[in-house]
Amino acid sequence: MPPRVDFTSQRLFIPTPMQAGLEIILDRTQTNYLINVLRMKEGTSLLVFNGKDGEWRASVTNPHKKQATISLIEQTRQQTHPTNIWLCFAPLKTARLDYTVQKAVEMGASRIIPMLTHRTQVSRLKMDRIRANIIEAAEQCGILTIPDVDEEIKLPKLLDSLTADRAVVFCDEAAETADPMAALSNLKKHSAVALFIGPEGGFDRDERQLICARQSTVVIALGPRILRADTASVAALTIIQLAVGDWYEA
Repeated sequence: MPPRVDFTSQRLFIPTPMQAGLEIILDRTQTNYLINVLRMKEGTSLLVFNGKDGEWRASVTNPHKKQATISLIEQTRQQTHPTNIWLCFAPLKTARLDYTVQKAVEMGASRIIPMLTHRTQVSRLKMDRIRANIIEAAEQCGILTIPDVDEEIKLPKLLDSLTADRAVVFCDEAAETADPMAALSNLKKHSAVALFIGPEGGFDRDERQLICARQSTVVIALGPRILRADTASVAALTIIQLAVGDWYEA
């Protein structure tokens, strides 16, 4: 039985190798948040992680307002392994893009790929904002793995870059298969998956043909209602996690 996630302690992502006894100097933003916003004092306990070395109990050792220091005490949880599920989606406007990225982290996506299609609403993304949303979601939800995030890429180039062993799960409101679990039944557990979520208005005819021409494409429907793109991402990731993900490992 894996250790329970501690949601009572403040969690902080720090991209540095971790080991017991290590002293870490926090950057200005982290120092301001912990010392000036949360009013942490010397000896205050918190949890830290870097996406590679598990989760660690740490203690504030130098609560200076301009540059604080923490000390690592012990590992509280071992590093978890990421799934092999990629979310490839047409970027949305700011608030809904933030939502999509946050929920992708919560749902266990291991890679987030903004995909440019003919009907994509947004083509210039603020990558720093996307990464900040990824980290915030991981900190708040007790997640130990940080998904990779790619620069935006055009759909044909993305398809060409995928290896043959990665199945494309194509969410299509016109799919003939009414049962998505049945459609995914042939995928092996923990298989490599790239989930394709189109823009508002969907993929155009040429794009649909291009996606479906790929031998390992699995077409699924997401029910009788048309979902917004951000909602469709959550719904589809839920189905994939049930069919080939890690939900039953614990």
